[in-house]
Amino acid sequence: MKTNFLKIFAAVTLAVLFSFTFVQKKTKLYIIGDSTAANKEEKAYPETGWGMALQAYFKTDVTVDNRALNGRSTKSFRAEKRWDPILAQLAPGDYVFIEFGHNDEKVDKPTVGVSLADFKINLVNYVKETRSKKAFPVLLTPISRRSFKNGVLIDSHGDYPRITRQVADSLNVPLIDMLAKTESLLTRLGDEPSIKLFNHVDSGNVNYPKGKKDDTHLSPEGAKQVAGLVVKGIKELKLNLAKSLK
Repeated sequence: MKTNFLKIFAAVTLAVLFSFTFVQKKTKLYIIGDSTAANKEEKAYPETGWGMALQAYFKTDVTVDNRALNGRSTKSFRAEKRWDPILAQLAPGDYVFIEFGHNDEKVDKPTVGVSLADFKINLVNYVKETRSKKAFPVLLTPISRRSFKNGVLIDSHGDYPRITRQVADSLNVPLIDMLAKTESLLTRLGDEPSIKLFNHVDSGNVNYPKGKKDDTHLSPEGAKQVAGLVVKGIKELKLNLAKSLK
């Protein structure tokens, strides 16, 4: 009787320990950034952020926590206290994917836009604070707008992507060059075929009665493809996250 009890006790103990170990292996992947990545309300559909499509690429041991928000920059995301709760709950081994630029470049809006020098300082702070929690920062350049001129894709982000690359290089931070990846995708598709990746809707749509031609924000298909490029970057960098991809 005593032997059986000990066997049962040992089995239960092992089960609890394995369960605890499984829970401990859960990893959070936070996304901070702007509207190109953000979760969207139903009233914005079919506009879709690439962050909404990322979870589908991962197994259950990684949880994507998308905190990106419309209209935010490295400056306003912090000023509005959006960063504070993320930093407070960051655990060792978590990841923070940092993608800004679309709104930082709007220097005519003082609560949002920032100079290149301040953009650099802001990125450095996000990186250092993430590392202070023994979590892993990953920098992403902003995705390309669909800005073709005479069939040629034109860059609309100025030097902000260059600063992101510079910070990644100087602080040895993994970088996914989303501008380069999305420019390659759009160029390969061409002007008209690339429309399907963006929030273009005909008039009569329930959310856009007058229609919409938006060459910044993504369609569901665009979000899926751009999230796929993020995943490609994860694989290229050989991040530990790659082990959790489907």
